[in-house]
Amino acid sequence: MAAPEQEPAVVVRDLAKRFGDFTAVNRVNFSVPRGEIFGFLGPNGAGKSTTIRMLCGLLAPSSGSGTVAGFDLLREAEKIKAHIGYMSQKFSLYEDLTVEENINFYGGIYNLPGDKKKERKEWVIRMAGLEDRRSARTAFLAGGWKQRLALGCAILHEPPIIFLDEPTSGVDPLSRRRFWNLIYELAGRGVTVFVTTHYMDEAEYCDRVGLIYRGELIALGSPETLKQEAMTEDVLECFPDRPQEALEIIITLPGVKEAALFGRGLHVVVERGRPLAEVIRDRLREAGFQTPTPEKIIPSLEDVFVSLIEARDRAEKAPGEFRQ
Repeated sequence: MAAPEQEPAVVVRDLAKRFGDFTAVNRVNFSVPRGEIFGFLGPNGAGKSTTIRMLCGLLAPSSGSGTVAGFDLLREAEKIKAHIGYMSQKFSLYEDLTVEENINFYGGIYNLPGDKKKERKEWVIRMAGLEDRRSARTAFLAGGWKQRLALGCAILHEPPIIFLDEPTSGVDPLSRRRFWNLIYELAGRGVTVFVTTHYMDEAEYCDRVGLIYRGELIALGSPETLKQEAMTEDVLECFPDRPQEALEIIITLPGVKEAALFGRGLHVVVERGRPLAEVIRDRLREAGFQTPTPEKIIPSLEDVFVSLIEARDRAEKAPGEFRQ
């Protein structure tokens, strides 16, 4: 974590991006301390990639201001590019090139001197586990190897900040876990990591997370803080037999706001303070289900985010309400 006197790695104030009449990002505000793993979460189309492209100097904001690595978003985009690493969800690799050729190409882009480029190339190959595949065409690599190679190319020049846009899309769970181990190692060396994802479980790996929905930042905090403070409802965990059928009954009960399958059971979002656990149990037993009494639990981040999104949708549909 950054010392108080240090400037944050990323600061944005009222950042917005419009494409004609469509607002992709709507006046978001946040800062990311140096050395933090910051997760930027939201459903597809929420504005994650648009935001990260603005922060990387690849897309000019429509309005607002900010800095990345101390450089101004509006006036110093080229300087920002020289001080960050960026990895897109398509991995930014040239598939017709070999592993070594890809690394050499990026070493040239970053203008690394000869000895440094050789040293960093060997580090990338070791980090990615590609010692025996350095001459293999990148197109023939498995997804996890491509992923680690792309990360290595993005940080070949040892930038203080790296932006990872949906970096684990399309890779297997084991490769995802290994990838996050690499992120932890980088953060441990003081590198700031800004990662976008729609995987709720990955949010648990972050120091802080921001939830963006329809271009607006609707929650910001550590995973534990969001689970304890962001929801205004209670969450009950229920394990009936035939959970899918039980779900259809539970969702009709007064006081139940949301219900969803969660692992082998159900998570039921209810109005805070209403004693609905026994009501749900009795209604299910009357319908022939075998079920213990639901128990109140600490919500998962998925519960939190679904609740916040549903609350935002309900507010937008409220009669008579006008949103600018």
